[in-house]
Amino acid sequence: MHQPIRVGIFFGGRAREREISLVGGRTVYDNLDKSLFEPVPIFVDSLGHFILLEWRYLYQGTIRDFYPPSDLIPQSHFQIYIESLGELSQRQLKGLVSRIGKPIRPEQFSNVFDIAFLALHGPYGEDGSIQGLLTWYQIPYTGTGILGAALGMNKIAQKKMMLQAGLLVPPYAVLDKSRWQCTTDKAALFREIIEKTGFPLVVKNPCQGSSIGVTIVNRKDTALFASAVHHSFFIREIQHKQWTQLSAIDKQQWIEQLIDLKTGIGLPLWVHGALIHHPDTLLKQIDHYFQAQDTSLQLISPSGEEAVLLEAFVPGREFSCIVLQETGELPVALPPTEIHKQDINYFDYRAKYLPGIVRKETPMKLSEEQLHKLRRACVTLFESLNCRVYARIDGLITANDEIYLNDPNTTAGMNPSSFLFHQAAEIGLNASQLLTFILRNSLAERIRSHKVKPDTTHMLMKLDEAIAAKVAKNHPRHI
Repeated sequence: MHQPIRVGIFFGGRAREREISLVGGRTVYDNLDKSLFEPVPIFVDSLGHFILLEWRYLYQGTIRDFYPPSDLIPQSHFQIYIESLGELSQRQLKGLVSRIGKPIRPEQFSNVFDIAFLALHGPYGEDGSIQGLLTWYQIPYTGTGILGAALGMNKIAQKKMMLQAGLLVPPYAVLDKSRWQCTTDKAALFREIIEKTGFPLVVKNPCQGSSIGVTIVNRKDTALFASAVHHSFFIREIQHKQWTQLSAIDKQQWIEQLIDLKTGIGLPLWVHGALIHHPDTLLKQIDHYFQAQDTSLQLISPSGEEAVLLEAFVPGREFSCIVLQETGELPVALPPTEIHKQDINYFDYRAKYLPGIVRKETPMKLSEEQLHKLRRACVTLFESLNCRVYARIDGLITANDEIYLNDPNTTAGMNPSSFLFHQAAEIGLNASQLLTFILRNSLAERIRSHKVKPDTTHMLMKLDEAIAAKVAKNHPRHI
């Protein structure tokens, strides 16, 4: 009898995509083949603590519905994440964590699970950070290794490597935060950037996923350009007149939108030299500031970037393509999905994760030649960035059959309707079989890296035997 491999499903995290990660963790938990694997939910809170979560909390609507527990925190008009509680003592933190599970330290990981399934996104989850931590403790994990993960999250570094690989890259420029803040003539800077990139242009945050911090600038309006740059730097500016004309309810709604991780800049925020953690305090601070000042006020996220990427806007048919790689074999691009947009300019966070905003068509309608060219380009980028096991690569194809790729995701979204499961179904893999493929080949890939414990090889051998036995049972040979 095969002893199921314990799979630590990592979800949540510090990134702005933490709610999508919760959905992904739940999907993995539900769809793991329980005859081969034992799921172990590991919730990573937004302060970076690891929590062995009671499985029932996976089925809450959002992280804020269960953590921090509402009955243990002061009442507020706002739902908050734990970072809004400010500095917590170890006793306070232990009290919060004990309500939903047990704290677990990295050196205890091997006592709890055998392999980590990474459903984390963005900074700390998809940029090589968690991969490095797991490598240090010789814990195997799913997907791409440290180098590929780091490259996959850095859009500026990607541009250089894409050019080296012979892939098309639109004209682009990089704007440092220090230069932006010290430039008084924003109109002249806007003109300078247009000379490099052309117009219209796209302003991007270089190290975020899910199109967070992305704006298309399609009017030669300096105020619109400044707003787009601030959006990518996670800076929000509000004028005295704008704030003072808001009603009490309007102010609350404005704060709610500001701290929303999908559309806003989150918390904590620097406000006039003070670091504000809680939305109630933020509301009072803004009111207090505008009682004494009639100038504008900037609210700045300490987790923003030090540069933004600006590139030419390229019109075309948008697609997403999953690339899979069996260990030791060449990567294979799956049938790509075309994203049919309705009344939106680009495939933003809401369009990616809310139903009904876009229509997905798999496979994308292309000629055999176009399809081959597109899939070959995706494989080229996958290999160029040192990706392993699986990745999702987005891009577009122009009316002239030019292919532009962008933003490879080394931890693809795991919600039930994601491109990953959608495209796997096209080649006959259901969700459970795909997760088994990812786990099996990730184990093999980590063994190839020689940075796991020797008994990992035995674990892979036993898994292969169990998979072979299951296949034989389900598909017996007829003699």
